Amino acid sequence: MLKTGIVGLPNVGKSTLFNAVTRTRKAQAANYPFCTIDPNVGIVTVPDERLGVLQGIAKTTVVIPAAIEFVDIAGLVKGASAGEGLGNKFLTHIREVDAIVQVVRCFEDPDIHHVTGSVDPVRDIEIINTELVLADLEAVNKRLDKVGKDAKRGIKEAQAEQAVLQKLKPHLDTGRPALTCELTAEDKVLSKTFWLMTDKPTIFACNVKEGDLATAETNPFVIKVRDYVKINLGCEATVISAQIESDLVDLTDEEAKGFLAEMGVKESGVGSLIRATYHLLGLRTYFTAGEKEVRAWTIHAGDTAPKAAGVIHSDFERGFIKAETVSYKDLVTCGSVAVAREKGLYRMEGKEYVVSDGDVLLFKFNV
Repeated sequence: MLKTGIVGLPNVGKSTLFNAVTRTRKAQAANYPFCTIDPNVGIVTVPDERLGVLQGIAKTTVVIPAAIEFVDIAGLVKGASAGEGLGNKFLTHIREVDAIVQVVRCFEDPDIHHVTGSVDPVRDIEIINTELVLADLEAVNKRLDKVGKDAKRGIKEAQAEQAVLQKLKPHLDTGRPALTCELTAEDKVLSKTFWLMTDKPTIFACNVKEGDLATAETNPFVIKVRDYVKINLGCEATVISAQIESDLVDLTDEEAKGFLAEMGVKESGVGSLIRATYHLLGLRTYFTAGEKEVRAWTIHAGDTAPKAAGVIHSDFERGFIKAETVSYKDLVTCGSVAVAREKGLYRMEGKEYVVSDGDVLLFKFNV
C-alpha cells in the first residue's frame, strides 16, 4: 500500500489532521514542538460517492472502499538537514513515503505557539523546502561520487545515472525542488531510484481556523499559498480546518453533516484532501459489484485489464481471458447490467485494454 507523509513545521496541525483523516486519536496533538517523535501510521478509506450508488444498483449490504496509508511525521525546523531538531531522523521518515501532504498554518492565534514567532505560510513552505532540497543535494553529491568511477569505466548504467544526477545537481543548487527539474521520461524513471524527497508528488493543505473555513477562498494566507505553490512548485493547495475535522471524529455521518451545515460548509475538507492525495499518487479506482458486495479496487493510472485483475488475485492476472466492462456513468444511466447489455454499453475487453477510473468489471480467467 502506498504511503503519504504529513509534514510541516511544528504546531501547524499535522497530528490533528492525521487524527482527522484516520478518524482516531492515535497521534498526540499538543501546543509545543516535537510532541511527535516516532511517526504515527494509519489506514485511511477514500471517500467515494459512487460506492453508495452502486450499492443501490447491486442491492447489497456490503461496501468496501479503497484505502491508502497516511504517516504523521514530526515537525521539521530550520537546520533539519544538518540535524537540528532531530532532523536527520525525521528526514529519513519523509524519504520512505511515496507522496507528501505539507500542512501550512493559515491562521493567527496568540494561544498557539508558532516556532518562528509569527505566521507567514510562504516563509514556512520555503523553510521546509529548503531543508528538503539541502538534504537531497547531499544525497545527489554522494551518489555522483559513488557512480563516478563506474561511469569513467564506460558502464552504461552508471553513465545514464550520472547524466541524470548532473541535471539534478545544478537545479537543486538554485534551491528548487527536483520535482520541477526538466527531465525526459527516461530520466524521470531513473530519478525515482534516487529517492529524493523533493521529487515526491506534493500537495499543500492550508490549515485555517474553525470560523474561517466557509470563507477560506478569500483568506489572504490561502490565496498566497495557492499562488506560490502553483507558480514556483507546480503543485496544488487545498483547504482544511484540522480542528473542525478533529471534532468530527467522534460524530456519526449524519451528525457530521449537520455540524458542517451549521458551519456553512457542504463537504469535509479532509474528504477532498484524501481524494486529491489518492490521485496525486497516480492511483485510480475500478469497481466490482454484485449481490455479495460492492468493492473499490485500487490500480495505477494506465494499468491494463490483466494488471487490474491481478489486484484481486494473482491467478486472475495469470489466467486472464477477458474483462466484462461497463463504465460507471453508463451503468448508472441504465440502472442495471441487463439494460446496459441491451443497449450495447456492456462490452468485452481483452489484454490490451487500459482500465478507466470508474469502470465496473467482471473478470473471466482460467488457471
